[in-house]
Amino acid sequence: MRLFRYFCLAAGLISSFISAEEMDPSPSFDDGEDDSLFKDLALVEKIDKKIQDALPIYYNYSLMAGYFTMPSARMNIAGMVAAGGGRLPPYDIYGVNIQVLDRIELSGNYCVYTGVTEANFGKEGFGDDAERIGNIKFGILTPFEECPWLPYLSIGAEDFIGTKRFNAQYIVATQTWLEGNLEATLGWGRGRMKGFFGGVSWTPFRKRDSFFRNLSLIVEYDDNNYKKHPHEHPAGRKVKTPINGGISFLAWDTLQLTVNSIRGEKVAGSASLRVPLGSTKGLFPKVDDAKIYKTPIVTEPLGHSRPEVDFAHELAYALGDQGLDLYVAYLFYDQEGKKQLWIKVVNNRYRLNEVVKERVESILAALTPSDIEAVTVVVEADALPCQAYYYRTQDLYRYRLGLIGRFELETVSPIQEAPPAPSEYESTLLFQRKKPIWTFTVRPRLITFFGSTHGKFKYNLGMVASPEGYVFNQVYYKTLVSYSALSSMKGLSGVDRLNPSHLYVVRTDSMKYFQSNTYHMEQAFLQRSWNLRKGFFYRLATGYFEAAYGGLATEFLYYPVSSSLALGISGAAVWKRHYNGIGFVHEVLKYDGTKTEKKPFLGVQYFFHIYYDYKPLQVDCKIAVGQFLAKDVGARFEVGRYFKSGMRFSLWYSLTNANEKLNGHTYHDKGFAFLLPLDMFMKQSSRNYIGYAMSAWLRDQAATADTGKQLYPTLREERIHL
Repeated sequence: MRLFRYFCLAAGLISSFISAEEMDPSPSFDDGEDDSLFKDLALVEKIDKKIQDALPIYYNYSLMAGYFTMPSARMNIAGMVAAGGGRLPPYDIYGVNIQVLDRIELSGNYCVYTGVTEANFGKEGFGDDAERIGNIKFGILTPFEECPWLPYLSIGAEDFIGTKRFNAQYIVATQTWLEGNLEATLGWGRGRMKGFFGGVSWTPFRKRDSFFRNLSLIVEYDDNNYKKHPHEHPAGRKVKTPINGGISFLAWDTLQLTVNSIRGEKVAGSASLRVPLGSTKGLFPKVDDAKIYKTPIVTEPLGHSRPEVDFAHELAYALGDQGLDLYVAYLFYDQEGKKQLWIKVVNNRYRLNEVVKERVESILAALTPSDIEAVTVVVEADALPCQAYYYRTQDLYRYRLGLIGRFELETVSPIQEAPPAPSEYESTLLFQRKKPIWTFTVRPRLITFFGSTHGKFKYNLGMVASPEGYVFNQVYYKTLVSYSALSSMKGLSGVDRLNPSHLYVVRTDSMKYFQSNTYHMEQAFLQRSWNLRKGFFYRLATGYFEAAYGGLATEFLYYPVSSSLALGISGAAVWKRHYNGIGFVHEVLKYDGTKTEKKPFLGVQYFFHIYYDYKPLQVDCKIAVGQFLAKDVGARFEVGRYFKSGMRFSLWYSLTNANEKLNGHTYHDKGFAFLLPLDMFMKQSSRNYIGYAMSAWLRDQAATADTGKQLYPTLREERIHL
């Protein structure tokens, strides 16, 4: 393998040399250093264009990189997200795609059998039969800088989860020729696919500065076994030719439009939108954020001309202008008799730790009195001291003067465990602010359910209002009141008649909490957290944690500041709430195989947690092992990919002893979730997120109740560094 790598490197160097020699000569200038500079810049520009030069990537009807029905081996950039739909007679297909990593592509489809009534509940309102499909592709070989002549090579699977009616596996290779604007693919599949498939794409106007430069003529050989595949639509079995031909067009690198023939029988069409959500800086520049602090610069020592109180207020005002709050400031003397400053800061605006540090460091470098030896900055969130930074004043001054950069400053002032506040008997309190007792936010909310017997899609659209704050500066509280304005969930029973759950009904009745057009107190809980030092943290919470449950919860976490690994233990005892009002019920439904009856119920859940953040790939993993809400025992695994933009995408899978059967097969809870930062759509930084999560099937297996704001996400949000 090493010999092959060296061979590729040598071939790449020779190719680069020849390419550079064949390039058009740079404009001639008079002899001198300026001539050489302009020539170098021109050469760098041409090389850069050549490196970035690529043929357009299109999505097929499964919303995987490919042609019309067949995949290619190519993939988009990591963090690219796409959504769209199309008509592929006799199917209507809707889908989403996310490029999780450079070599992992995922998509999900909702495929409707138009004109074919669903066998079980079609006449009750579900309508046409439908299939939920998950697709995945792994990049095995990608042309790299040393060997640009290598093909792309990938393996993948279509419909690899669920009922797998359209299941197929394949291996595929794709080669591109930039000079000829040509791409060709050859692959082999099994399952719904049968044998060899391929495709050719030609982009004739790619090198022209034209609106149609990303218009491609495509022909593919479709190896789907339409005639004999058992789950095929009856109207889709006739095939005149396996050759599909058509046009795909990518406008503004965002909107894809496709028209093509299918099976030699019909005309198909689709449209999709793609956005690089993983790398975007947002729709708008953050023009409403304060600029990094520069002036005034005041380093005069504390004394008569610069009283301590005045300095504390200067510091509080400067931090507040940057979107940060100063809550406590102490002045004390260390063991050597030198002045030290200890301050506690709360970040209310920025998602990234490095942004907070840069703003704090700029202020301290400009305002720290010269007679103070060092400053300790403690960062707090939800009344929990999370971490600290220790800055020597001389290092801050050197940073302000440009003698050292941010890298050097971070090296000499690394993250550390949050130390306790100085003793009130050995320090002077310069500043103290009480935490807000009351803050109020209002936002719209959309809740969705898929696959009801009375329709494919059910929704609840409403508003939520969330008063929250602190009691006695240390106890965090949150309340959330919701109002359902529009809902299509009325009359849903919450019982799966086709596959009834044999567990306690703890989650499958969730939609009943969102059926009425009334106000509902969903949350009202108190929480107190402690930093026990040396990386240990503890949390205690009680109240209404969510619409369905309330009770008592506790959590213990070990998460040192310099570690990517965290370990925790949590437990909760909860009661199920009435569908309306604030009361509790002490019985829940349970199906014993012949009938459904009420059983006494107290929800007890407890877990051992493992968290790991693999920072080189920006991938985090979570494992919870213990007892779930319906008294089933097992583990829940979650893998997430987070991006610089703030977006996070995750998948989860659970294994328990529930032995739940779904359509004759053992079911394990699984699903996906994503978070989008709200400031992606704003002109100002924000720490709020828009989230969405969906299980493959709403079941009672591996269910948990919310228990307030957990320790690990609270700490990680303060420490995340990209």
